[in-house]
Amino acid sequence: MPETIRIGPLAVSSREFLLIAGPCVLESESLALEVAGRLADLARERQVALVFKGSYDKANRTSAASFRGPGLEEGLKILERVRSRFGIPVLSDVHTPEEARAAGEVLDCLQIPALLSRQTDLLLAAAKTGRAVNLKKGQFSAPQDLRWAVEKIAAVNHNILITERGYIFGYNNLVADMRALAILRQWGYPVIFDATHSVQLPGGGSQSGGQREFVPVLARAAAGAGIDGLFLEVHPRPEQALSDGASMLSLDALPALLDSVLAIHRVVGDRK
Repeated sequence: MPETIRIGPLAVSSREFLLIAGPCVLESESLALEVAGRLADLARERQVALVFKGSYDKANRTSAASFRGPGLEEGLKILERVRSRFGIPVLSDVHTPEEARAAGEVLDCLQIPALLSRQTDLLLAAAKTGRAVNLKKGQFSAPQDLRWAVEKIAAVNHNILITERGYIFGYNNLVADMRALAILRQWGYPVIFDATHSVQLPGGGSQSGGQREFVPVLARAAAGAGIDGLFLEVHPRPEQALSDGASMLSLDALPALLDSVLAIHRVVGDRK
């Protein structure tokens, strides 16, 4: 395994903390630039490695009437502008092999959605771009079973992040199992905890609900368990967000949460 994972200009290792953050979906260029600017300032002040996340297409929305995003072409243009203006790597979801190849021309990190984490052709196409791949563990998968998906990517590309985002727990509910973070670490790649998707209440109506009040609780617990980074969907006005508003964290709440997580991360240190 490589000692560091390359994400654009970043060299990520377990000795530093990675923040992947941004809105659930790219609602507009102005919103993306607003969020990216505030995240860049926050990361610079705290000396944290930052990757900006924004989905150009939310292909798994519950209802066909829900907002999906600007699409591949316009979305990649927005992400290019974010990277150009703030000098930070950019990440978005990919859903098909063809899309992965096109997105790999722009993105610094291609994200495999949790619901597609077993799709061999998609995993291989993302890996073959040479870009970093953020593999989100399926809500339906035991952590030890993610090994096979990791091996598919690693056969081609070792720039891999593994992101935990909760497990299906009965109908319309998820649970985060902190033991999974230790299990996922056994393959030697950075393990990221997605604190916002882990508080989702999936389905149960035309759109998923969520319990954002528990985001800080799970984020701090994961830091104590020994993660390499945190994935957070953030928005300046979550109540007005066009996707996942119920589980997204307010940008105003991020500085205090990040400070507490970083403090725990420093204490855990080499003991994780």
